Amino acid sequence: METIIEQIKDPELLSQIEKLVPFHGYLTSGAFIGLQMLNIARKVLDVRDGERIYVTCETRNCVPDPFQILGGATSGNNGLKIKDLGKMAVTVNKRVPDGVDATKGVRIMLDPEKTEAYPKLHAWYLNTAKLPHTEVLPDLLAAGEKVYTWNFVDIKVPVKGKKRIQRCEKCGEMFIRYNDELLCGECTE
Repeated sequence: METIIEQIKDPELLSQIEKLVPFHGYLTSGAFIGLQMLNIARKVLDVRDGERIYVTCETRNCVPDPFQILGGATSGNNGLKIKDLGKMAVTVNKRVPDGVDATKGVRIMLDPEKTEAYPKLHAWYLNTAKLPHTEVLPDLLAAGEKVYTWNFVDIKVPVKGKKRIQRCEKCGEMFIRYNDELLCGECTE
């Protein structure tokens, strides 16, 4: 892995990797793809330092981590949603002022037609060969943004409901009530 990191000359990318690795555990192909997607989204949407982003990741594996540690989008602050469709894709938008009900975002995906030019990455992505990350990462570094497709999308901004606390009529525990629920989520299952 050190040989791969030594190939990186961009100090900003190195700094991002140094922050990502302790959070994720090690540098995986998926985490690096998430990092590249984050950087594309920041550029395309003109995201400034400290500006909030909202992300929907279409996989729960590796890709979301850079958005959490470097983008500040977490499930706890409602900035990160996982819609596990098993796709190497994300949709990102910037925060909008209260009362705004729609915004533009960008959907970014790892494009299998574009990965064909990078045989090890392509084989890893399509799972036609079992390759270690150390063999896939050089392809991702060489490819940069060339293996991604992105397009602007319209995003409906959900209206934030008033948070009300309710005692569940079945189990007696307190829960956050969004509509007219009388039972917590566990007791309605």
